[in-house]
Amino acid sequence: MTLLSVNLNAVAQLRNRRDLPWPSVIGMARVVLDAGASGVTVHPRPDERHIRRTDVFDLSALLREDYPNAEFNIEGYPSDDFIALIEAVNPQQVTLVPDDPAQATSDHGWDFHANNNFLTSVVQKLKQPGRRISLFCDPDAGAAGISAAKATGADRVELYTGPYGGCYDDPEQAEVELAALADTAAAAHAAGLGLNAGHDLTLENLPAFQAAVKGVDEASIGHGITADALLMGFAEAVRRYREVLEG
Repeated sequence: MTLLSVNLNAVAQLRNRRDLPWPSVIGMARVVLDAGASGVTVHPRPDERHIRRTDVFDLSALLREDYPNAEFNIEGYPSDDFIALIEAVNPQQVTLVPDDPAQATSDHGWDFHANNNFLTSVVQKLKQPGRRISLFCDPDAGAAGISAAKATGADRVELYTGPYGGCYDDPEQAEVELAALADTAAAAHAAGLGLNAGHDLTLENLPAFQAAVKGVDEASIGHGITADALLMGFAEAVRRYREVLEG
């Protein structure tokens, strides 16, 4: 069974279009958690174009007080500011991504060989009991990349599924992308790493992904589930995504 973590960045980005408190990131977190999501994900960026630093603390308080069994997953590039935020908030999971601050969204995984010393240092700094470290991973990282990821001391890798999600109108290329994802997933399992996935996963492409890529522990979904929520409401969207993920 794959757990669902709902990424709230798009909710925050919509709120930030106006100097108003709605849609409420905290209110929407309640909705998705009450509907059965296993946790929430945020990716605070330095310019606060969607999730703000205050949101991170507010969400941490909400989960600690009202949803103690839910997981808080914070994504980001491990800058000094990001590391300080993690130490202050103490989420259950930290997902390290190689983003440039100017990027609109995450669009590639780590080069685990070139960044091995850096990532090892960061993982050692952030790991502690009750906190899992995951590394954003290219779909074609393969066994060699996974071996280097394992050497950092991380607990999991998160498969970057963007290239697969981008094949919504190209079924042949989608099969190629699924094969690469499946190979990397198998290598992660063989290395003893847990497995997350995220980026451009939707109700339409999740069934084929679940059939091809075995043993995904958690999927972090934001843009797709938010788009569906505009039509059906967040609670119903969570129910439908859970239905697919939980098989």
